[in-house]
Amino acid sequence: MDERMITAEELEEDIFEENIRPASIKEYIGQTEVKENLDIFMKAAKMREETLDHVLLYGPPGLGKTTLSYIIANEMGADIKTANGPAIEKSGDLAALLSSLEEGDILFIDEIHRIPRYIEEILYPAMEDFKLSITVGTDATSRHIEIDLPHFTLVGATTRAGDLSSPLRDRFGITSKLQYYTKEELTQIVLRTSKVLNCPIEEEAAVELAGRSRGTPRIANRLLKRVRDYALVLGNGNIDLKMTKIALERLKVDALGLDDTDYHLLRAIIERFNGGPVGIEAIASSIGEEQTTIEDVYEPYLLQIGLLKRTSRGRVVTEKAYKHLQLPYKEV
Repeated sequence: MDERMITAEELEEDIFEENIRPASIKEYIGQTEVKENLDIFMKAAKMREETLDHVLLYGPPGLGKTTLSYIIANEMGADIKTANGPAIEKSGDLAALLSSLEEGDILFIDEIHRIPRYIEEILYPAMEDFKLSITVGTDATSRHIEIDLPHFTLVGATTRAGDLSSPLRDRFGITSKLQYYTKEELTQIVLRTSKVLNCPIEEEAAVELAGRSRGTPRIANRLLKRVRDYALVLGNGNIDLKMTKIALERLKVDALGLDDTDYHLLRAIIERFNGGPVGIEAIASSIGEEQTTIEDVYEPYLLQIGLLKRTSRGRVVTEKAYKHLQLPYKEV
């Protein structure tokens, strides 16, 4: 189904994610409220011997939406089939996916907001009535067919819940927003991953790394891999605080977790647009980044830590950001 080209680096990252992924709800660190609610819903569904209601997981990238979908499958004792929204280009793609499901299966669709609207409509009867309703053929030879589907659970993941159409969003019985992780939660994740990777890390080094991970487990794990490389080549393989700081400095990840792109973005608003307000299109054009990348990857964290704010007229850099960049503040 997913025909995207996969590079060796992406394949290695996928294998890495799979190896460190917790298998049960008890092993999953963080997202306490989401986790506890899902645990109740899954136990209730199993007690009634029913499939779990359809689940929508939303929030910034790297917070564990895919991991939770696999945990749901494990906890429900079900097989999981995965797809990516942008790869579902024709109604036949979705029909083939739905018709391959077995009773109780979990269907995970990442970036579900990117499914075209006319294809999305096939999901409505599939989710509500477990029926595949499609038109085959063209013009005079076209005919409408309806096929019964086994009961399944659709788990949709998105970074942009607002981009989902109301009819699709309303068909999810369980909707959960994933929040950024605390430093303490990320420290636990780093320590757990270090054990899985068999690379010793001192607790104060794990705390330092967690503090620079933008509240995001995926970033924490990625930075741990890179710090491990520095510790292996420049040290004795053990990750201590000194080695962690050296590695993160070379990786240009500062104390707040900001990297070159964050600095480039903030400085562009300050230097080219007098600190704002400025529209997202102008920012994207000025720094050569995709608008969606800024909105999904960089902006949420900058808003979260108070370096950027949104106004009705556009984005504005805050006084806190000027201080962090060591620039004189000019009130806008």
